[in-house]
Amino acid sequence: MTQRSPIPVPITWPLLAVPDEGGRLRYPADLDASVRQRIEAILSVRPGEQLQRPRFGAGLVRFIDQPDTVQTRRRIRDAVTEALGRSETRIDVDRVDVLDGDGPGRLRVEIHYRLRRTGSNRRFGLTLQLGA
Repeated sequence: MTQRSPIPVPITWPLLAVPDEGGRLRYPADLDASVRQRIEAILSVRPGEQLQRPRFGAGLVRFIDQPDTVQTRRRIRDAVTEALGRSETRIDVDRVDVLDGDGPGRLRVEIHYRLRRTGSNRRFGLTLQLGA
């Protein structure tokens, strides 16, 4: 009788724990916290920055010196949507909004998504400072 090898399952749990002040690793307590941490990592990492994962990340830092134009906002929206679609399989992205922030050159990036496991709607937002 031939044994079949198990079907490979992609690892989607973020292995990005940071030691606390006592040197202990604390992992997210629940699915919501885990997904939020993973989204933060995806948004901050530049594609090609992680070894063996050339397409991981949205690289929002590359937009910091860009002018606040419609084209820049579209590129931010597209980068976030594509990166989350590639790298966070536990969610479905409903929409990404790039809105005016609370000052000149500041943008608010709002991500509306659903957790696949529970169907719960969630939102994640961050403020990005662009160039003058």
